[in-house]
Amino acid sequence: MVVVLAKPNLVSCNFPTLKTLKSIEPHRTTTTTAAFASKCCLRLSSFKFKPLVVTKPSFALSSFRKKGTIVICHDSSNKESEVGRSVDEGGRDWTTSILLFLLWVALIYYVSFLSPDQTPSRDVYFLKKLLNLKGDDGFRMNEVLVSEWYIMGLWPLVYSMLLLPTGRSSKSNVPVWPFLTLSFFGGIYALLPYFVLWKPPPPPVEETQLKTWPLNFLESKVTALILLASGIGIVAYAGLAGEDVWKEFFQYCRESKFIHVMSIDFTLLSTLAPFWVYNDMTARKWFDKGSWLLPVSLIPLLGPALYLLLRPSLSTSVVAQTPAESE
Repeated sequence: MVVVLAKPNLVSCNFPTLKTLKSIEPHRTTTTTAAFASKCCLRLSSFKFKPLVVTKPSFALSSFRKKGTIVICHDSSNKESEVGRSVDEGGRDWTTSILLFLLWVALIYYVSFLSPDQTPSRDVYFLKKLLNLKGDDGFRMNEVLVSEWYIMGLWPLVYSMLLLPTGRSSKSNVPVWPFLTLSFFGGIYALLPYFVLWKPPPPPVEETQLKTWPLNFLESKVTALILLASGIGIVAYAGLAGEDVWKEFFQYCRESKFIHVMSIDFTLLSTLAPFWVYNDMTARKWFDKGSWLLPVSLIPLLGPALYLLLRPSLSTSVVAQTPAESE
């Protein structure tokens, strides 16, 4: 029978501090390799180890490695436990990513083949009017349609302020900025692929990065205030429109591919925004004080814009978390 430590540790026979311990009584009579190796497994009563366990000789020592005059005891369970731990840390639940990917595929298929497309020529005319590519010809654009068009121009800025830097991925090499850039043209259809690939927590942020473009612009309270004020003005413009204007807008949605696809984009951006508000809030460790803003963020555009105005300034000590700390 051999006495070994219950918790596998590396104990060297000529570890310098062991010579000063009174409780160590090494054997001096053996010369074989096995006897010399047993010398390494000593009972250290002055240290706070787990209770000693008596096991059979076949399980006592799994291997010996000799380096010069140092023989180190190894336990075969070390590698197994390390491998198991690395697998657990590297694992990921892909359910959400798969569902988001299926949603994105279904959206692309729907807008390409199933969405209404009864007025293609009128869609081109509306697009030119909204882009100011067509002069004043006496036609009055629908106020709700104009409001939705300008709100869609603000949504990419909202998501940029929510995703940079707290929505970046530290466990993948996929950058967020290309998707945010494309979202100015493709909206949610450009952002969903990044949501599929997103793997939190965010990487560390240097102090110098907070003072440079684009973080200094996205973290600015002036930017958030202008965003909120613009949103209030646009929503008020649509809200003051008459009932006939709203009925006309819904009629456009049923006929126009352009307006129909844009309305779906607006709806999904509004639906997913509260999650990213929550993600940014927890990354800044502000959930206890700012949790009341989560239901407010359900209000399209205005709710997330209000959060961006009231949220605390970004601190490197908050964002610079290791994956272990975030878990």
